[in-house]
Amino acid sequence: MKLPTLLPSFGLTACALLLLLPLLGSCHPAQTSDKSKLLMEQFSSRFNWKNVSCPLCKAVFTILDIALLSDANEERVAQAVGKACIHLHLADEVVCHEITELFRDDFIRALQQSLLWPTEACAVLVGPSCGKFDIYASWNITLPKVPKPPVTPPSPPKPGSPKNRVLFLTDIHLDQEYENGSSADCKDPLCCRKDSGSPSWRRREAGYWGTYSKCDLPLRTVENLLENVARAGPWDWVYWTGDIPAHNVWSQTRKQQLSELTVVSRLIHKHLGPDVTVYPAVGNHESTPVNSFPPPFVHGNRSSAWLYETMAKEWAPWLPEQALKTLRYGGFYTMEIQPGLRVVSLNMNFCARENFWLMVNSTDPANQLQWLVHILQASEDKGEKVHIIGHIPPGLCLGSWSWNYYHIINRYESTISGQFFGHTHLDEFQMFYDEETMTRPLGVAFIAPSVTTFVNLNPGYRVYYVDGNYQDSSRLVLEHETYILNLTEVNHSPGRPGKPEPNPKWTLLYRATEAYGLSSLFPSDWNGLIKTFFSDDQVFQKFWYFRHKGHVSEPCKETCKTTVLCFLRSGRYDELEQCDLLNGFGGNLARAARTTLC
Repeated sequence: MKLPTLLPSFGLTACALLLLLPLLGSCHPAQTSDKSKLLMEQFSSRFNWKNVSCPLCKAVFTILDIALLSDANEERVAQAVGKACIHLHLADEVVCHEITELFRDDFIRALQQSLLWPTEACAVLVGPSCGKFDIYASWNITLPKVPKPPVTPPSPPKPGSPKNRVLFLTDIHLDQEYENGSSADCKDPLCCRKDSGSPSWRRREAGYWGTYSKCDLPLRTVENLLENVARAGPWDWVYWTGDIPAHNVWSQTRKQQLSELTVVSRLIHKHLGPDVTVYPAVGNHESTPVNSFPPPFVHGNRSSAWLYETMAKEWAPWLPEQALKTLRYGGFYTMEIQPGLRVVSLNMNFCARENFWLMVNSTDPANQLQWLVHILQASEDKGEKVHIIGHIPPGLCLGSWSWNYYHIINRYESTISGQFFGHTHLDEFQMFYDEETMTRPLGVAFIAPSVTTFVNLNPGYRVYYVDGNYQDSSRLVLEHETYILNLTEVNHSPGRPGKPEPNPKWTLLYRATEAYGLSSLFPSDWNGLIKTFFSDDQVFQKFWYFRHKGHVSEPCKETCKTTVLCFLRSGRYDELEQCDLLNGFGGNLARAARTTLC
């Protein structure tokens, strides 16, 4: 079967577009742009899809579905993808070709298995009158028929009660190709690298410790971070929620990904020592292609075994065998931290729209949420409290996954005492409310700032103070602090003109209760703070400054502010969409929030 003889040229280009969509918007946190929507508009305008009849469109994609079943057509589809990427100026020509080659085999295999139906493809290209684009069908997890215990509002611990001090690291994004003095304003998606070239006249260059640009971190900065946090100890334990490699997603290999996983895991173990337990979670950048996490029903070389096996090997000093078993199976695990406190580490890639393997089947991948319910019920029965850690915040997940997770948080609100995530690179949070009225705050997902500078940020890390190890402890977060490496200061030492600071110190940016005038950090306090943001713009602008780790180019007003407030209130993705629509933005803000994050 020859693809060109079966498809009009616009059919092949349409396939290219569908293949490109999951590659877009991985990590450029522009506040109001929606690259995939713009791409659709450009494509529809050029190829006049709105003028194509619905029957013709469906005929084209019926043929396309058949054509994709033939391995011989993969090369033609890949060439079309590369050409579309270049024509639509999504990236430099070299980057377009490399990322197409990297993604094509796995993505086309997933597309073949999912068989995107003509009604779905034409709903995207022609319009909703021609079909419905919903390959991610609704589904429900099953909760035990055990009555929900009565809810007791949290109260502050007695003065002098023990506290646990917890280090939180996320989104390190080590770039071993980082080069001091290289161009910080290159044409590639990631700069400050050996192949970024030299900065031209009046252009910025890469700083010694990091750069305010679309750049990641050199190894020396990661080591300096770990040296500083080791001195700032002792730590009761560490949460580390992933994204180890750099953002050069077009040129990564499995060997490189595993090398960086190994390097950073061993550096953390070396600097923090054998007596500090680290609880890791899997980020979306650990795999290559980026975001590619096949559920366990995918076997052989296309599975994630290559990644999970190395994680199990490197994290064995911290995790027991039972935890390593489920890590090897699906990238998630649970274990006891202290008597009365358990951690659950979720693989949030199984909720991510960018994980194209979920086109095959998005119904509770790896049965992870059903497994979570089992763990939480057992903890409730034993009187344990549970901390949940993961990479992608649940409010940015696929609709059904997010809805089910929210439902679980509601049911087990008395057991779940903390939720900790990363991924956005920013310092923020998302609220959970009772499902019945959506007014009573019952949970908060803390979203910690990144270690990396990507994009235009100071490096940072978070410290949590948690109600400690004693009888009837709430295990809730009582305080948190954010520390940064101020690049403006450390790249230009006052005592050494033109030279960087040789041994820079990470400094406290803010302490939450002091900065916002809060007596505690319970869900009701964060909900009250959101109300203050509405009424007192000065407090909101302070939050905006902290959100960007002390490096902000301009204040956040009007549409920008509405976007942020919608995000903070929306621990469930459909709530983000509804908030968006109620404020008259037609769904664009929700799409931007989802597609422009790392």
